[in-house]
Amino acid sequence: MMRLRQLLALAPLLLAGCGFHLQGRHDLPRSLASVRLEAGDEQTDFYAGLRAALLVAGSRLEAAPPGAATIHVLEDRSGERVLTVSARNIPTAYLLNYRVQVSVDYQGRELLAPEVHTVTREYSFDERALLAKQRERDTLQRALADELVALVMRRLAALQ
Repeated sequence: MMRLRQLLALAPLLLAGCGFHLQGRHDLPRSLASVRLEAGDEQTDFYAGLRAALLVAGSRLEAAPPGAATIHVLEDRSGERVLTVSARNIPTAYLLNYRVQVSVDYQGRELLAPEVHTVTREYSFDERALLAKQRERDTLQRALADELVALVMRRLAALQ
């Protein structure tokens, strides 16, 4: 019983020593402690997700001083296209895509040059389940935005 307690007490130290971090938690550099987030459209899934991820990471967004880092969301768009159609010319599969372009400036210098990130996902379509498929499409689009947020947060965490 005593050994079990000792092992449990050592577990966090062992995990921390091997570089383990909780998923979704990013340690940002000091230059991103205060951030201004600039985007053409602040109502997108990506913008909302990035804003939430920055707050979770400890960045201040509301009262960013004039010398704060600025994250520019230069492009934020999603779309879909038909992949396959049935013999009756009815779509049976779509390809969703989500594309963002992001750059970061800090005190007059470019920390991250504009980078384009794109993710795609296929989904099947059945006209008999129209409402369910619309809900599936919306869920997949949010998942793509979340995937892009995680990717951008990893890039931000790697900045010096």
